[in-house]
Amino acid sequence: MPDLNHLLAEYAAGPETLRRSIVDVRVNDLDAVPCEGNWSIRQVICHLSDSELVYADRIKRVIAEDNPSFFDADPDLFSAALCWSARDVEDELQLITLTRRQILRILQNCPVETFQRTGVHSTDGAMTLETLVERITEHIPHHIHFIEQKVSAL
Repeated sequence: MPDLNHLLAEYAAGPETLRRSIVDVRVNDLDAVPCEGNWSIRQVICHLSDSELVYADRIKRVIAEDNPSFFDADPDLFSAALCWSARDVEDELQLITLTRRQILRILQNCPVETFQRTGVHSTDGAMTLETLVERITEHIPHHIHFIEQKVSAL
């Protein structure tokens, strides 16, 4: 098992890392699509925010329920239906921060064996709590790479 303290530290650092990645982006550029076929920076931030809530639910359910099931979420459906283009980036960043703060507190108070509890994903099968935390921890850095591409193309 990887070092849980390191994993949780990386998880906690995600929102600030994300915030730093857009610190120099002008408000007018948040909706630009400099890389055709991709989301704008605002849409990426909204995707990250929506994903935090989905993962928070999954994490809580794996901790509290016996082998819960959860379904795949299609971000392209979320994009149109959840008004990504009209949402406030600062609100989304705060939501990510608060969600991670809450989940971090829960995770820090779980016995180590809790991280091996499982849930069943509709397409990926059985997943441990540890795997869920690893996936959401890696999600922000994964998308920061795309934000950096957009910023450099502006």
